[in-house]
Amino acid sequence: MITVCSTEMTPRWDNKDLGIMTNYFIVPGLGNSGPKHWQTFFEKSGDNFYRIKQQEWDAPNCSDWISTIDSAISAYDLATVVLIGHSLGCIAIVQWATQYGKKIKGALLVSPTDLEAPQYTLHTEGFDPIPKTKINFKTIVVASEDDPWIPFERAKYFADNWGSEFSNIGRAGHINVASGFGEWKQGLKILEMLG
Repeated sequence: MITVCSTEMTPRWDNKDLGIMTNYFIVPGLGNSGPKHWQTFFEKSGDNFYRIKQQEWDAPNCSDWISTIDSAISAYDLATVVLIGHSLGCIAIVQWATQYGKKIKGALLVSPTDLEAPQYTLHTEGFDPIPKTKINFKTIVVASEDDPWIPFERAKYFADNWGSEFSNIGRAGHINVASGFGEWKQGLKILEMLG
């Protein structure tokens, strides 16, 4: 389990000693992430942050979403790629990892939504069943103790199955704007753990 202190520090976004820059690709969830969302804050934090733009945000198809992820990163050295998912975006990353089998530098999976739960009635196609096999690159799952879209124990279960490090950030809702996560500096510190 990861514990992140709240003391401020400047994130390191590349390894200047080696001349290698990490490329961060943001994978929003259902409906995209608005201007006050922490993913937008991340996107604006450096020139090497890019948002993956899906064609359909409100009634997504898994095959389309993961194909878009693959196309977006295909021009980059995969050893420099880190994916940053939120909610359904996390499940898209896990589906991409399972179906494409490519190895990237890592992925940050924040508040993965549980599509298999009875309360999930939003229209999505092909995202479930959620893969429960080990992902072949480093991942960190960040979870909240009171997320309405995934019980804490279920988030831990997914992290264990995916071989992910697990970060409990306490009572933080769905880790979105509604629960106070806009300029999320702690998230940038967690992201730094991926290199």
